[in-house]
Amino acid sequence: MAVYTEVSPEAAQQLLHQLNLGELSALRGIEGGIENTNYFATTSEGEWVLTLFERLTFEQLPFYLQMMKHLAQHGIPVPDPAATADGTILHRVCGKPAAVVNRLRGQSVLAPAVLHCTAVGDMLARMHLAGRDFALSQPNLRGLAWWNETVPVVQPHLDASQSALIRAELAYQNHVAASSLYRALPRGPVHADLFRDNVLFDHDQLTGFFDFYFAGVDTWLFDIAVCMNDWCIDLATGAHDPARAQALLTAYARVRPLAAAERQLLPAMARAGALRFWLSRLWDYHLPREASMLKAHDPTHFERVLRERLAHPLLP
Repeated sequence: MAVYTEVSPEAAQQLLHQLNLGELSALRGIEGGIENTNYFATTSEGEWVLTLFERLTFEQLPFYLQMMKHLAQHGIPVPDPAATADGTILHRVCGKPAAVVNRLRGQSVLAPAVLHCTAVGDMLARMHLAGRDFALSQPNLRGLAWWNETVPVVQPHLDASQSALIRAELAYQNHVAASSLYRALPRGPVHADLFRDNVLFDHDQLTGFFDFYFAGVDTWLFDIAVCMNDWCIDLATGAHDPARAQALLTAYARVRPLAAAERQLLPAMARAGALRFWLSRLWDYHLPREASMLKAHDPTHFERVLRERLAHPLLP
């Protein structure tokens, strides 16, 4: 959510008029994140978020936007893309693909307690079930194929210990993905990036999941593991927090009980989630793009998480 493309108030207002969202009174770039250009737009009709997509293409974006629309229509608190009179939800601003969604109420909880993890686990399961009849399909673009392509690119930036770790973990994840147990995992549309800063609460009530632009069809277990690797750890050390983890998993399982294969592969998917974000943060840190508000995340955080998952496997 850094600002790569400067959007003038006039350009924003033109799109807002097409969407019948009122007169623009304020436009403010959003700091944080690294993938897209985002602005808060205040109009006479309410609060909105304008997103310009810097990497995703016009061909890829219908999956993400239609998935959000589908989930919103099924009662999941997610941003709902605004449409023109003919139903178009993917637009063009400054030559880039763009969308406008409603701004959800609430704030992110960056020091979650058990009650927050319970709410996240419950809603994540509901989101997975709501996505079962979603008609579109697109793979997780930051999944195993991307890991195999990207490890050789970031490896020159690693020391010997890091290089050995990332190569060994990649080999292990390729082995897991080829197994019959992995192929038995339930799958469907997933968020794939459900960190603390992508969830909103208002007075301890969960009010929204957002930032679906890493979503894709993958195993639901991978989505759970990515979520737990952020919500259920100590950020300073990457160490597992048993109370928060138990709360999240228990709440999830009340809505959608885990299959036997999921219980067996939870340790492996926790490692996969750590590898995926260590790798993407290495990519963004060592091969950055220009942006006026860019703050690259520290890649060593997920190196610590991966080492913790190896030393102390995550068990249901």
